[in-house]
Amino acid sequence: MADDGDCADEVRLAGEQVALAPVTASEAAAVRRIARTPQVRSRWGDEDPLDDPSACKFAILLGGTVVGMVQYHEETTPGYRHAGLDIFVDPGQHGRGIGRDAIRALARYLISERGHHRLVIDPAADNEPAIRCYAAAGFRPVGVMRQYERDADGRGWHDGLLMDLLAGELD
Repeated sequence: MADDGDCADEVRLAGEQVALAPVTASEAAAVRRIARTPQVRSRWGDEDPLDDPSACKFAILLGGTVVGMVQYHEETTPGYRHAGLDIFVDPGQHGRGIGRDAIRALARYLISERGHHRLVIDPAADNEPAIRCYAAAGFRPVGVMRQYERDADGRGWHDGLLMDLLAGELD
């Protein structure tokens, strides 16, 4: 897994609509505000999304305004090398292609600059909007992981859908 020392703090990425920039102190409050919206919290839970030191985090910027966060982690064991992605977008921005654009911009970087041949993402199996977004970005379903993660309220478990994208499939 990557740690903060492995994250390229100066990397800025551009999509068709959005820019991705490492989350700094000036973006942190907006990222946390979005993470606390009921729609995002229902999927991400109450934990601070900026507390995970194993992930490289980018603010999603639309016209200079923070509208979400996307992050990646890396498995660096040579025989299993790949990257995993996670994302949330301000619910007020849903349905505009922002998530797809951010995922594609990060995928291009992870494949062309970080040398990954395979990327994975694992939405809740019932999160149809996220699954549509990831499929539009080129990810394909691989299989259902039963009782994969705790519900946001911590009381139960739900299934996850493993999706992946191979380098040669990114257009």
